[in-house]
Amino acid sequence: MDAAAPPDPVKVRVTVFNQVYNLATTGNPTDVEECALRVDALMRTIARGANLDAGRVAVLAAMHLADQLRQAEQAQGRLDSVARRLDEVLGES
Repeated sequence: MDAAAPPDPVKVRVTVFNQVYNLATTGNPTDVEECALRVDALMRTIARGANLDAGRVAVLAAMHLADQLRQAEQAQGRLDSVARRLDEVLGES
């Protein structure tokens, strides 16, 4: 086997918002299961008390997750700036 070859995909079966999905991952199957649980919980929270179809719930969940990612990327950018500045200051010492 070639050392540079990616690992064979592992099949993972998850349920999100009452729908079963058979997914494949070359990563850790537990990570996929945890992501599915988080998405399922988010979709159920959004749907609670609202009369929305699954497609709309999915779009709202995607928007929420995209916003969380955007905020995390902005925070990472600020941390990177601070780290660069610290490197500059420490390099001047």
